[in-house]
Parts: sequence; C-alpha cells; structure tokens
Amino acid sequence: MTRKTQYLILLHLIIVIFGFTGILGKLISIDSVPLVFWRCFIAALSLGAFMAVSKKIKRYPLKVVGRFAVIGLITAGHWITFFGSIKVSTVSVALATLASASLFVSFLEPLFHRKRIDIREIVLGIAVIIGLVFIFSFETSYRLGIGLALISAFLAALFSTLNSLEIKKYDSFNISFYEMIFASLGAFVYLLFAGEASRDLVLLSITDWFYIALLAVVATAFAFVVSVEVMKEISPFTVAISINLEPIYAIILALFIFGEEEKMTPQFYVGAIIIVAAIFVDAYLKRRSNRKKVRSNSV
Repeated sequence: MTRKTQYLILLHLIIVIFGFTGILGKLISIDSVPLVFWRCFIAALSLGAFMAVSKKIKRYPLKVVGRFAVIGLITAGHWITFFGSIKVSTVSVALATLASASLFVSFLEPLFHRKRIDIREIVLGIAVIIGLVFIFSFETSYRLGIGLALISAFLAALFSTLNSLEIKKYDSFNISFYEMIFASLGAFVYLLFAGEASRDLVLLSITDWFYIALLAVVATAFAFVVSVEVMKEISPFTVAISINLEPIYAIILALFIFGEEEKMTPQFYVGAIIIVAAIFVDAYLKRRSNRKKVRSNSV
C-alpha cells in the first residue's frame, strides 16, 4: 500500500468522524450552548497541549487576535445553531440543510475577496435552493430545525470565508487554537448572563462526558490536525470533493444508530441528493477551470 493510498484511507476516516459530529450532538443530553462551550474549551486545551509540545504557539498583535476573536464567536454561533437544529429535528435534516453553505459562500467570497460573482456558482446556488424547497415542502414538522440549520450554514460560510483571508498570513494551527479559545469564552459568557453557569454545567453524566470528550478531542482537535496532515500527499481538490461526502456518511450512520427516527419522506432524499449533487458539480467545474488556467499559462 502506497503512502498516498494510506492518506486517502485516513482522509475518509476523518470525513466519517466529521459526519459523526452530528450524531454525537444528538446523543449528548445537554443543550447546544453548554455543549459548544465544552467542545471548544476541551478542543482548545487539546490543541494547546499539542502546540506547546511542538512549539507552534505564537503571539500576535491585538488587532489580529481581535479578528480571531470575531471569527471564533461566529464559529460558536454556527455550532450552537447546528446542534440546536439537530436537537429539535434530526441529524439528516440538519446536515442536508447545512449543505446550503455553498450558496452563501458564492455571495460572500466575491464580497470579501473583491472579485466578480461567479455565475456558475449562482446557478448551482439556485439548485441548492430547489433542493431546500423539496425538503421544506415535505418536512413541515422540522421547519424550526431547518431554519436553525440555514442560520448555521450562513455562519459556516461566513467564518470559512473570513478564515480563507487569515490563512494567507497565519498558520492554521494558531488560527484554530485562538478561535477555539474565543468560541468557548463566548459560549461561557452567554451561559453566565443566562444564569446557566452553575454546578449543572459540570455535573454531567458519565455518558455525556464520554461523548463530549470524543466530540472535542477526536472530532474537533484530532480531526483538524489530521485533515491538515493529509494535504502533504493529497491535493486540495481531492480533499474538498471528498469532504462533500460528509452528509451522506452522516445520514447513513444516523439511520443505523437512530433507526426510524431518522427515516424521511422520499422527497427529502430527492432534495438532499440535489444539494449534494450541486456541490459535486461545483467542485468538478472548478477543477476543470483550474486545469485550463494551468494549460494556458504553460503555453
């Protein structure tokens, strides 16, 4: 087995872990805000320990840290609404709707990167809307979950776009470390003002602590480090298109674990397929466009 094949297997293992995030959110009994607090806090500790050993932690000017803080708070909002969606609906509904993040990116990326809006992305964004219409029309009992997932998708698109600017100047380890710190801090401040920062925040069941540890260490800190490592052997395009399999893996896992609770109408799956297909077409078109640019530059 070649090194590249080993990394491909590792990549898909990480994608399965990413997909398992939603399932863990469903299994953990606590509300979404304390869940996000513990996820980010433990992930920050894990990343901090790793970076301290490898001597990767860096200090930045206050202005830069301020930007990391804003993105961290947006990330916390994304996860809070994501887990909130799962708790009031299903893993399948939340993840299928979350795929609409690509539509928001098609508008946000040109805005922040100061470039023209790509008409192909708008067309594919419309395809995502059609997929969401199918889901909205036939899954009326999950409208609150779909609404929260749409907010989560927008916030995911926003922090991803902002991070795409930061990654050009700073390393991904430190970006994530600082953002996890501020995400956990933001969630804790909310709990403090809501009067929920009590003993109940710590007095969780052994089962909850086990799932939270898996979510924070394995599905957040470890998955992030490995997803960066595999890029030594695998192209960014392969990584990007493979990660689009996350909703599929997650829905299959959810069906096995939760059974009847995760079964949807046929129209839901039609909508989900349209959304995922649009993401794959987008990745394919960008890959083809990049190949043409390389050929034209080499001539």
